[in-house]
Amino acid sequence: MKKRAVITIDGPAGAGKTSIAKIVSRKLGYNYIDTGAMYRAISWKAFREKIDLKAKEKLIKMVRNTKIELKNRAGMVRVYLDGKDITNKIRGKRLAEGASILATVPEVREQLMKIQRRMGSSGGIVVEGRDIGTVVFPRADYKFYLDASIKERALRKYRELKVKGEEGQLAELEKAIRSRDKRDRTRGVAPLKIAPDAVVIDSTDMSKKEVVEFILKRIQ
Repeated sequence: MKKRAVITIDGPAGAGKTSIAKIVSRKLGYNYIDTGAMYRAISWKAFREKIDLKAKEKLIKMVRNTKIELKNRAGMVRVYLDGKDITNKIRGKRLAEGASILATVPEVREQLMKIQRRMGSSGGIVVEGRDIGTVVFPRADYKFYLDASIKERALRKYRELKVKGEEGQLAELEKAIRSRDKRDRTRGVAPLKIAPDAVVIDSTDMSKKEVVEFILKRIQ
């Protein structure tokens, strides 16, 4: 590659954006930016400080006084909030739902977008999310939209939970994904949609390796 590019990967929940983005960034020697982790970090702080996610003014004030950093440590992306590593504290259904709610607050999105754009100002990044190629980095060098059938996404989530020793019912997981898809695609602020210049990848019948190879081939 002749320059350090900005690569975006958008798509619905469970499409495999995170794992694919991490692998692609490692292959290229780029930094990986997990925008979802940033929203979960804010969600974690809000719950910790007992701030109602519907209390818009309090949320905005909190975000403006919060420092979020993503640092690469031994090949892993660590999330720092106000100088403290909270990487292992921001997973779980509650924080994911909180992040989804926060993503609908324009002022919260604006503050986090400033941080994301600052991180990508010099290029050499792979960023994944739901509005990265359409809103955050509309002039990205390469844009991909990663998708998969709802049934396949639910099955992936089921397997992921099983590895973690957690239980999950496929029917319930499918229902939750349908609900999340509807919320993401109909939200008033930066809804999930395919950028006109994005390459769409249906990964339903593809392995991670195949998806990564496809992306790298398009880039290189």
